Amino acid sequence: MREELNLTRRLLIKGIVATCLLSITRVGFAAPTQILAARVWPSSTYTRITLESNVKLTYKHFTMNNPDRIVVDVDNVSLNPVLKKLQSQLFKDDPYIKTLRVAQYDPQTIRLVIGLKQGVKPHLFTSQPIAEFKNRLVIDLYPSNPKAVDDDPLLALLEEYNKGSLTEKPTNVATSTTKKSNKVVVMLDPGHGGEDPGAIGYKKTREKDVVLQIARRVRNLLKSESQIKVYMTRNEDVFLPLKVRVAKARAQRADLFISIHADAFASRSVNGSSVFSLSTRGASSSAASYLAQTQNEADEIGGVSRSGDKYLDNTILDLVQKTTLSNGVLLGTSILNRMKKVNKMHKPSIEKAGFAVLKAPDIPSVLVETAFISNPAEEQKLKTADFQNKVSKAIVEGIKDYIKKRKN
Repeated sequence: MREELNLTRRLLIKGIVATCLLSITRVGFAAPTQILAARVWPSSTYTRITLESNVKLTYKHFTMNNPDRIVVDVDNVSLNPVLKKLQSQLFKDDPYIKTLRVAQYDPQTIRLVIGLKQGVKPHLFTSQPIAEFKNRLVIDLYPSNPKAVDDDPLLALLEEYNKGSLTEKPTNVATSTTKKSNKVVVMLDPGHGGEDPGAIGYKKTREKDVVLQIARRVRNLLKSESQIKVYMTRNEDVFLPLKVRVAKARAQRADLFISIHADAFASRSVNGSSVFSLSTRGASSSAASYLAQTQNEADEIGGVSRSGDKYLDNTILDLVQKTTLSNGVLLGTSILNRMKKVNKMHKPSIEKAGFAVLKAPDIPSVLVETAFISNPAEEQKLKTADFQNKVSKAIVEGIKDYIKKRKN
């Protein structure tokens, strides 16, 4: 009997100890907040700072004068080597940031002090994990008094977007093209940019860099065409939300919209070029559906301040006109026929999918996948001036063919 009582006591004591240890493990040894990466993305449009962490960050920010600076306090974070190296990422020619300092403000808080070169409108928000990114705190610095550059409405559109007031028809954005000219207005859209690198090849070639180079080549060729006026959604390494890309084309009263990409697939053997137009009834193939899904995630990868977008998700589909859709197919087919002479086509005819960036209701729009950056051979070609020039010429000739055939 005594042995049974002793055994019972020992088991009881073990149970109490185990419970205490479990409690300590859950509460006392919870995983601490860690900053995994810190990045600075400067551009003439705006500068972005991101802090990436294993958990969602809580923060507060305020401004100080003499000298002008922005202070951001992040809770429950300790200074680590990643944060200490943030200052080294500052570019001397950054138009907005003069100095960048990070310090341990108190045992529970790190303080980021951003010295300014000019007045800015800070826009801060957190972004949930997506793709290879974890939780992020995003700090965007927009100029308080933006200077007009070739009557580019981009900054005004971004301001409206951040306020949540960017409508389907950006009529309140003044541009030099408010009065429609007789020229055909072409909007080129190099995909991805800034925080969003797009697809990355085996040798680390980034889609965002390659497509910007190709878009610039297309623009330079189109500038020599007397009947064509050409714009670009971005001409630098900057992240733009999909809705802003579409809105810029509409603000500039574009007659056609061409989004340029370099796609990727899980299998490195997949290759070839593709041309897509908008589908309102599902994708033309499972591969097209997969590609549209990955491209439509660009906003989340680049970091957006809110989820949900009626303009791109629902309402816009009801506004798309039959003529716009048919002209989009005609434009895509014209470019595809020219691309056939440059590279093997992944599919022999134009494909369709629900790409968010193609959903302007009144602008024929296509998405050109120049090649598979995930294929080692095509990745190498994409980096060469020769292949970029050939692709650019094919796009330009396709545009010219379309202008001759389009339906009014």
